[in-house]
Amino acid sequence: MILCDIGNTFLHFYYRGRIWKEEKTKLTPKDSKELIMYISVNEDSTNTLLYAHPRCFDLTPYLNIDTNYKGLGIDRIAACKAISDGVIVDAGSAITVDIMQQGIHLGGFIMPGIAKYRKMFSSISVLDCEMNLGVDLDTFPQNTRDAVSYGMLNSILLMLKNTSKNKKIHFTGGDGKFLSRFFKDCFYDDLLVFKGMQKAINENFTSQGIYV
Repeated sequence: MILCDIGNTFLHFYYRGRIWKEEKTKLTPKDSKELIMYISVNEDSTNTLLYAHPRCFDLTPYLNIDTNYKGLGIDRIAACKAISDGVIVDAGSAITVDIMQQGIHLGGFIMPGIAKYRKMFSSISVLDCEMNLGVDLDTFPQNTRDAVSYGMLNSILLMLKNTSKNKKIHFTGGDGKFLSRFFKDCFYDDLLVFKGMQKAINENFTSQGIYV
C-alpha cells in the first residue's frame, strides 16, 4: 500500500519507509498491484493521479478530528490526527499552525511560507533581494537584505513562540526542519501527515480486520 498526500505543488508519496515527491506532469508508473491511499487539496493533481493509477482510494471521508474549525484542509486534519497535544506547524508554500489539546483541535492560523515572503518582497523593486536565512536575529540589521530577512524570519518565529508558549511544537513540511532550529523543545517529523493517514487506516480498516 502506498500513501499519497496531494498538495498544491507536489504529490508526496510514502512507501515502506521511503518518502518522495513528484510533479503532476512527471508522475512515474507505480506497481499496479499496490493500492494508493490518498488525500488531496488539489483537484487537477488528483485527476492526474487517478488517470495514471486506477487503483486509488480516497481516504478523506475516514479522516476526522474533534474541531469547530470550518474548512480545515485535509492535510492539516491528517497532521493533527497524528498529535494529541501540541502545536503542529506545516511549513510549505504556506505555513499552517494548528493547536491540539487532549485530542481536540482548538483552532489554527495560516501565514505565507518563506518562498512566498520572498515573492512578495520582490514585487517592491527596492526590496527585491535574496533572503539571508542566516541573519543575526539578536542585533538590528544594517542593510536592506538583512532588514528584509530579519522582518520575514521574526514575523514567523515570534508568532510561533507566542502561540506555543508551554506546548511542544511539531514541525513538518519543506521548511519545517529549518524553522525547528530556532526552538529547543520541538520535533521535526516529515512523516507527520502520513502518520495521521496511517492512524485513520488502522482505526477504520485494520482494527476491523479489513486490510487494504
